[in-house]
Amino acid sequence: YPSGNLAIIVVREKKRLICIVQEDKPNNAEILAVFKSNGRSTCYYPNGTVWINMSTQGGQYLDQEGSRVRRWTWRNSVMSSGPQVPLSPIFISLNQHVGVRILGQDKITVSFLAMGQQAKFNVGTKVQVSNVGQLPPPAWLDEDELLLLAFRVRILRLCDRLRGCLNFPSNKQWDKIKPPAYLITQTLKILQLCTTSDISDELRSSVRAIINA
Repeated sequence: YPSGNLAIIVVREKKRLICIVQEDKPNNAEILAVFKSNGRSTCYYPNGTVWINMSTQGGQYLDQEGSRVRRWTWRNSVMSSGPQVPLSPIFISLNQHVGVRILGQDKITVSFLAMGQQAKFNVGTKVQVSNVGQLPPPAWLDEDELLLLAFRVRILRLCDRLRGCLNFPSNKQWDKIKPPAYLITQTLKILQLCTTSDISDELRSSVRAIINA
């Protein structure tokens, strides 16, 4: 960014590439978007709620209250059931410098514009399906990933409460202290993913129980 803060990071994780967009802050910058070369990507509103969620099957666009505005399937996607909804072009601005354009599964672009200079990152991918029988079920987030995220936040919250108890052993009100802002944000994101992901009601209830225990 013009401020000198890091805006976009592209890293390699084993055989995958990951593009991460951060907000314009020097420390503890929130993530605005994550694009993975395996076809899973997510964009967030400034308040941390999910804006756009994409998988190898398609994607969905949500408003700031978490309600689905639209949903689509990629042209090369083979769905086992349900209507085939084509994608209408999507253009959003994550902030005043970074924008996202979605025209197709392999035509997703992150644009960065500042001080008269522009950079574009092609973060789209083309999933080749060789065997329909091996196609994963339509899900916006893996069930194991949701459970792991829920347990991670639960452990972090317990550690934070334990830290408060150790720092203020004589304070009888320590258990009423709210968790840090980043834990609240992560909790809301997971609860939002439970609402928008195509998972069973039993798993959705389990994740919520883990977080709210």
